[in-house]
Amino acid sequence: MRKIGYFCPVKILFVRFSSIGDVVLTTPVIRAVKEQMNDVEIHYLTKSSFQSIVAPNPYVSKVYSIEKSIDEVIDDLKKEEYDWVIDLHNNIRTKGLKSKLRRPSKTFRKLNWEKWLLVNAKINKMPDIHVVDRYFEAVTHLGVKPDGKPGDFIIESGNEVNLDDWALKEKMFVAIAIGAQHATKCLPTEKLIELIQNIELPVVLIGGPSDEEKANSIVAGLDKDIVNTVGQLNLQQSASLVKQSKHLITHDTGMMHIASCFDVSMSTVWGNTVPEFGMYPYQPTQKTYTIHQVEDLKCRPCSKIGSETCPKKHFDCMMQQKVEAIAEGVGEK
Repeated sequence: MRKIGYFCPVKILFVRFSSIGDVVLTTPVIRAVKEQMNDVEIHYLTKSSFQSIVAPNPYVSKVYSIEKSIDEVIDDLKKEEYDWVIDLHNNIRTKGLKSKLRRPSKTFRKLNWEKWLLVNAKINKMPDIHVVDRYFEAVTHLGVKPDGKPGDFIIESGNEVNLDDWALKEKMFVAIAIGAQHATKCLPTEKLIELIQNIELPVVLIGGPSDEEKANSIVAGLDKDIVNTVGQLNLQQSASLVKQSKHLITHDTGMMHIASCFDVSMSTVWGNTVPEFGMYPYQPTQKTYTIHQVEDLKCRPCSKIGSETCPKKHFDCMMQQKVEAIAEGVGEK
């Protein structure tokens, strides 16, 4: 057993394997633990594809990552002799990790039964609290409480975007995150085109390589010029653009949670998922976002994460979105 003393801080391993937004949402807990405990060293375990989100975090001393299996790092983790494992993923893989490490651990309420009821029976038994506040339940035994601040997303100096390179001016353009992990979370191309036609400010499209075909179709369908950065920037560079924008329009996706770390107003557009899952923007003291969703649509939510096609074939949760209202919100901020 590792002895804790003056020269031996409490060593804690946080675990969250995916995805972008979920990893970002663990950062308020990490910061609070680091700032509220007298002497603590924080390590983090995630998937390799999300390591860049955690690595620049000043409150994290060491990041471990895996491609597929915890066996890739288990021997190194055992040598650390953690005082606590804080499991903020809570799945079969993390249960296996904790079993192999044999260290004291805490997790959070995942509420799978409540989510199932909401998706399948449209019965809402979800608590009216953000998932971040449920994450904090895993560290209450350490005397740690929420600090009333948003999350942290650190943009390293080499990834700060120079707006002159794109002929843009700070706080004088609207960024639109056109993608999401699942198609039923996204406005279709024709609705995005309609939305952009209603926006007077310069518009910048952001997204990853998987969004390039959609972005090209949007550009081709418009009768005005916009800036298309889709597939040309990494995640931190896209976040830098969002941070410098006047307003962000985003779906229920990772960029929504990244933008919540900045002082940027947002219009959040919801399709098959609903804010009641507790995954809306985390802004505990100052709300700078609006929610746009088709109210009283009986088939919502049809999934807790999303799917590739609408199960009902009509896709009313996005096709009935009032794009004029979303565009008006840009001018009001």
